[in-house]
Amino acid sequence: MKEQKLEKSKELKNLIKDDSILFTSESVTEGHPDKLCDKIADSILDAYLSVDEKAHVACEVIACADAVVIFGEITCNNFEKVDPEKIARKVICDVGYDNDELGFNGNTIPIQVRLIGQSPDINLGVGDDKGAGDQGMMFGYACTETKELMPATIRFAHDLTHRLAQLRKNGAKFLRPDGKAQVTIEYKNGKMERVDNVVLSTQHTEDVDMEFLKDYIIKNVIEYVIPKELIDEKTTYLINPTGRFCIGGPVGDSGLTGRKIIVDTYGGIAHHGGGAFSGKDPSKVDRSACYMMRYIAKNIVASGIASRVEVQVSYAIGVAEPTSVRVDSFGTSKYSDNELIKMVRAIFPLTPGGLIKHLKLRTPIYARTTNYGHFGEDEFSWEKVDKVEEIKNYFINK
Repeated sequence: MKEQKLEKSKELKNLIKDDSILFTSESVTEGHPDKLCDKIADSILDAYLSVDEKAHVACEVIACADAVVIFGEITCNNFEKVDPEKIARKVICDVGYDNDELGFNGNTIPIQVRLIGQSPDINLGVGDDKGAGDQGMMFGYACTETKELMPATIRFAHDLTHRLAQLRKNGAKFLRPDGKAQVTIEYKNGKMERVDNVVLSTQHTEDVDMEFLKDYIIKNVIEYVIPKELIDEKTTYLINPTGRFCIGGPVGDSGLTGRKIIVDTYGGIAHHGGGAFSGKDPSKVDRSACYMMRYIAKNIVASGIASRVEVQVSYAIGVAEPTSVRVDSFGTSKYSDNELIKMVRAIFPLTPGGLIKHLKLRTPIYARTTNYGHFGEDEFSWEKVDKVEEIKNYFINK
């Protein structure tokens, strides 16, 4: 009986090992209504940080067919020097909604600003030298699937939407600002095997021929982005699967800040604490701590001591030290996860003030984070791999 159970156990392990899975991530263009709102909110945040680096900002934006509303709480010593309406109009026009033909024109759309002072109760225990701006849990992730140490599904999806924007701005006038991309990869034994399908929807002018559009997207976007070795005869492309996509942006669907949190992070392959990023200054740990967790995870993977890592931290409002730290290396490290946790606590600053200072987060960099994910771009401080040698030496000297 015991031998039979052992044999069945071996069969089950082999079945799981040989089985393949599909995983999907999506990205959206800068003209997507939710992303448009994120861009406005982060541009306003940058403006307040430019006049007061200690500003506390919690800015939300709604965009619909006939109005934009900017609301939230601001504490800033030079509050009057920032014009949120002017900033919003510039962002909308820069994204591409700059004429009445699109049904949404940044030059003329009514904009309401409803920004008030931040609660003094919150300010009592919150600040770079005090405690966290809220409770919650935050996650960071890194893996070796791409050179950016990001999951391939979300990396490819972002590259597709970025490519769409490049083509539109460089002369493809039949393309319009709104759009989405989705990439599904087949994994075997935990390794990338092939791209199973790509879904791409792009807003377009009314006069464009659909067959021309599909051919153009396949040749100039999909085949430009997706590595040839991952495409085979079974890979399928779904281009504008509903047919026409002329009406887009806030005219086609209302937008709101913070609704694309999986697009902003790891495409669903890692955990998410639930907090959105855009419009929040770094005292809000649901933004700044996520950046630090990515920084930690990326440096661990870049050091070579693990090929896949997820880091979690949690905070209580008004308390500086984290209430928990967790590392999961998914069995890819020769060191235990508890040893990795001790290393993280020894090397990386985890208080809100410490991580803000280390990553230089009180600078107006946030509008640049809005599109194509907050992670994976070398220009940001949380993407640097400057702790690799320190991590290696920690375990050598231990």
